[in-house]
Amino acid sequence: QVNMVESGGGSVQTGGSLRLSCAAAGSIFNINFMGWYRQTPGKQRELVAVITDGGSTNYADSAKGRFAISRINAQNTVYLQMNNLKPEDTAVYYCTAQIAPDTDFQYRDYWGQGTQVTVSS
Repeated sequence: QVNMVESGGGSVQTGGSLRLSCAAAGSIFNINFMGWYRQTPGKQRELVAVITDGGSTNYADSAKGRFAISRINAQNTVYLQMNNLKPEDTAVYYCTAQIAPDTDFQYRDYWGQGTQVTVSS
C-alpha cells in the first residue's frame, strides 16, 4: 500500500515563508503527478499547485508569483515553497499524488494526512 507523509506546516506572520514536504512510500510503480491542495472549514479542497512527472507546473491564481512547487522523482517527494504568506493562505494543506501501485497501471489518487499552515497578521 501507499503512504503519503507531509511535514513543514506551522505558524508564521504575514510575509513569512514555509516549505512543505511530502513523500510517497510503499508500493509505487509510477506516479503521474504530485500536487498540493488546501482546505478551510466549510470549503471544498482547492488546488494550489501541481507538477507532472516531466516537471510541468500549474498554479492557482492566488499562488502564482508566491509559491513554487518542485519534486524529486527518484525520492517520490514533492515540495511547496510558500513565500510572502498572507492570512488568507491559512488552511490545512494536503499533498496528493496519482499513483499506480502495480504494473496494471490502475492509477489512484492518494492523499497525505494534512499539515496546518497558519498565517497571522
